[in-house]
Amino acid sequence: MSKPSIPSGTRDFGPDQVDRRNYIVDIIKKAFVKYGYRPIETPAMENLSTLMGKYGDEGDQLLFKILNSGDFAKGMTAEDLSEHKKLALKICERGLRYDLTVPFARYVVMNRNDLVFPFKRYQIQPVWRGDRPQKGRYREFWQCDADVVGSDSLLYEAELVLMMDEVYAELGFPVEIKLNNRKILAGMAEVCGIADRLTTMTVAIDKLDKIGPEGVRKEMLAHGISDEAVDLVDKFLAAQGLESLKPLLADSGIGQKGIAELEDVFAKIRRGSPRNTVAFDPTLARGLNYYTGAIFEVKALGVAMGSINGGGRYDDLTGLFGLKGLSGVGISFGLDRIYDVMNELSLFPDSLGNAPRILLAAFDEPGFDFAYDCLLELRRRNVRAELYPEPAKPQKFLKYANSRHIPLVGIIGSEELAAGKIALKDMVSGEQRTVSVSEVD
Repeated sequence: MSKPSIPSGTRDFGPDQVDRRNYIVDIIKKAFVKYGYRPIETPAMENLSTLMGKYGDEGDQLLFKILNSGDFAKGMTAEDLSEHKKLALKICERGLRYDLTVPFARYVVMNRNDLVFPFKRYQIQPVWRGDRPQKGRYREFWQCDADVVGSDSLLYEAELVLMMDEVYAELGFPVEIKLNNRKILAGMAEVCGIADRLTTMTVAIDKLDKIGPEGVRKEMLAHGISDEAVDLVDKFLAAQGLESLKPLLADSGIGQKGIAELEDVFAKIRRGSPRNTVAFDPTLARGLNYYTGAIFEVKALGVAMGSINGGGRYDDLTGLFGLKGLSGVGISFGLDRIYDVMNELSLFPDSLGNAPRILLAAFDEPGFDFAYDCLLELRRRNVRAELYPEPAKPQKFLKYANSRHIPLVGIIGSEELAAGKIALKDMVSGEQRTVSVSEVD
């Protein structure tokens, strides 16, 4: 018999891990609700036609495709078998979602007659990518997204940054929130004479943290971008602020518009008094094709971890599904990476408030029967309570209470049973007193 295992890049979560993950989700969800976002959920799998072509060639290759049931090869030709994409669409009509943004765009288009715009939604669900598993990178992971669609207002860019800032302040670790604008990147490409190579340029720049400046340069050269153009790109990426970019983008209308938009967003953010660093970063590119305006990325300080949060503005994502002119902007918190950061920094509270308030335990059968009545009374009053499942000696049930981080133990011996009370032991202080069960809250 083979040893049981799980797929590479996936994980099981025990009770303590789930409690900690829920702690993060609760803080994020509280911020979403505070800022007016409402929840939706979409299926784990989407039609492959919905997903393909939305993430660029590299993203398409990371999609998990689901084989059709039945005789999926029927009617296929040799030509079909020689072309990967055609083959995928022949034998796979569905795929696991790569992110929550494209399914959200599909949802908006399908439900547009029932939605009130601007529509603000949040979504907390798992996604899947066929990436190489490594620290902070998994094949199954959770995203916590907030998007608003149906408005061009830059208010929402500032709002999303301030919401991210608020979440990390409550989670208790410092971050740097980086901003750029795809219009600035488009202006760079225009000035460098490679406007038709914008995607090639941004995909290469997006790998800067992984492959370094020389690696980015080699990748652009390998894709046919000239040495002169690459030199100009390097000059842009070395810019120290928006002011230093203005003369470089003087001949690019779209580049100047990107600068103006970011200046507006930064002015609104400053009025919100963020507690974390919020800064312009000309090297921030985000490789996904659908971003058209502001883009965001968050990195934890003091921890060797990639981006834990990102997002941006997309002017026509719904246009991919036939609904033109509906602009949106959103962010995505990477739950798994945030968990890894907090775990590494030992930031989780010792008690997350999910353990029972009290464990009842008895020495013998008569006491156990009385303890069961006490258990029912406590639960009727909504006190989190548990009963040790059999009469036992103190060392057994006290060890169990300690392992579960249960703060109180209600002990029932012959004297307590005769008095109709319990001996209430505080597991932190060690103090013990005799009380009626009605006094426990």
